[in-house]
Amino acid sequence: MSEKQAKPTNRQTPFSEAFRAFIGTGWAADPAELPDPLPATGPAADRRAAVSAAYPGERVVIPAGGLQVRSNDTDYRFRPHSAFAHLTGLGTDKEPDAVLVLEPTDSGHDATLYFKPRAPRDSEEFYANARYGEMWVGKRETLEEMAALSGLSCVPIEELAEALAKNADQTAIRLLRSADPEIARIVDQLRADQEIDSEAAEQSDEELTVFLSELRLIKDAFEQDQLQEACEQTAAAFAEVVKGFPEAIRRGRGERWVEGIFGLHARHAGNAVGYDTIAASGDHACTLHWIRNDGDLKDGDLILIDAGVELDSLYTADVTRTLPLNGTFSEAQRKVYQAVLAAQEAGIAAAKAGTTFSEVHKAAIAVIAQYLDEWGILPVSVEQTLSDDGGQHRRWMVHGTSHHLGIDVHDCAQARKENYKEGTLAPGMVITVEPGIYFKSDDLLVPEELRGIGVRIEDDILITEDGNRNLSAALPRTADDVEAWMAGLLKA
Repeated sequence: MSEKQAKPTNRQTPFSEAFRAFIGTGWAADPAELPDPLPATGPAADRRAAVSAAYPGERVVIPAGGLQVRSNDTDYRFRPHSAFAHLTGLGTDKEPDAVLVLEPTDSGHDATLYFKPRAPRDSEEFYANARYGEMWVGKRETLEEMAALSGLSCVPIEELAEALAKNADQTAIRLLRSADPEIARIVDQLRADQEIDSEAAEQSDEELTVFLSELRLIKDAFEQDQLQEACEQTAAAFAEVVKGFPEAIRRGRGERWVEGIFGLHARHAGNAVGYDTIAASGDHACTLHWIRNDGDLKDGDLILIDAGVELDSLYTADVTRTLPLNGTFSEAQRKVYQAVLAAQEAGIAAAKAGTTFSEVHKAAIAVIAQYLDEWGILPVSVEQTLSDDGGQHRRWMVHGTSHHLGIDVHDCAQARKENYKEGTLAPGMVITVEPGIYFKSDDLLVPEELRGIGVRIEDDILITEDGNRNLSAALPRTADDVEAWMAGLLKA
């Protein structure tokens, strides 16, 4: 941890020698049994093998990242860098300041995890260190326990600098440099000492960042199962949210109530929410990333809820449903909802192996444009708005229809354009399909009865050999099915 990030110590009461002698006594021995390997340990080893094959003879350095100070005296809840989690199998809050190093050998690479293990109870860290001490933040793993969890060789973080410097004149280093500025500083100094061209080195680091991002484009069987579970937990949380609508309306500031109910279930069923929950009622639904969530809920309005449960493995769902707060769509609400559903159906139908990623958006937006034209809202023809020189429809749907999903809600974000936006869908990819129509309340080009209606429907789609599978299909999508589902929940 750099000095800039260190917590203040000016309020700490000094410890007496008598206390120091006393604190380490009278503790039961730690259990002798080691923990079972984490579920992701096996798949993570296969992913490391892919990295090893890509960079023979090079030292590959992948930090987890460090803790960030919040409110002077505490840290934000830690989440490791996604590439680190992907290659180690460590999820939840494991492991701040850790670094995975793939050391080149004659036959590939040896993987070593450098991290800060649990301190003994007679050490000052145990009782005085508010960032790492067991009395402050709970038990950390020992070297042996972390090795059992991860299947990795584990070494104290204090030995990292020496390991990075070993044969630095003969061994090229590739670094995931965005993950931890302190590790980047150390590696940059080693490179400077060896008079390595800094621009070329940074280019090699960027290539690693892209490779690690593209490595996640195809989800293995473990990842697919985790995403399915995340979607199922998300569906259960949505049901609890609907049950709470009457109370949310009664209490006022109901968007926060919705956010809170979903967050409770996300924390209970998994690690957290995968991203800040959008609970957007009425006209707020027309603000794409409405996370203020401070509005009241009103009987008769719609609420757009975009939320996902992130599991302990860090794989997350990303689902949106637009629901009538009283359980029944009005005629105008249903009209917009049906159009968005038709667009989503077209996008899902296009989401299959061999289709380009962009074709999913084109299929969905063509339907949106057709409805806007039928309603007399579109100022040009459908053909014109869908042309490269058009785009007028984007006034009412400015965002894209899809993104990759996985250990990040917008997974694989550093992938090259030719492999993402212009790439071809393949079995094992998981994408969202989420068209919407957003008619802001002050949009005078929209018929008055439609103003203030915002609708988005989003599902998580696994590309298969013979088509696709909707991982979030447990939640209803048609207007009739939504009303029937809500009727049962609101009576419960």
